[in-house]
Amino acid sequence: MDVWLTAARLAAAANAVVLLGLGAVWLRNYRRHGASHTLALLVFAAFLLLENLLWLYFYVLHPDFIAWFEFSDPDVQVGVTMLCTLELVALAFVARVTLR
Repeated sequence: MDVWLTAARLAAAANAVVLLGLGAVWLRNYRRHGASHTLALLVFAAFLLLENLLWLYFYVLHPDFIAWFEFSDPDVQVGVTMLCTLELVALAFVARVTLR
């Protein structure tokens, strides 16, 4: 069942990359316009980035979490993987709208 752990790792890493890109755009826009809405998006991206970096830490470096993940039921593995995957879908939509 290493497939689900690999998929979770890839989704968390992709989320971090997308959030870095979105954060750069929103930071540039906030510096240019100073809108509070853009600041809120920037703070939102920072917290989501921290969340995904924490997920990456658990998925890659934390041996107890990795052992728990590998020995848990497949429905738990799929569910945990879907958390990052659904977030990736949502971030892709936000990125598409932002970069238009």
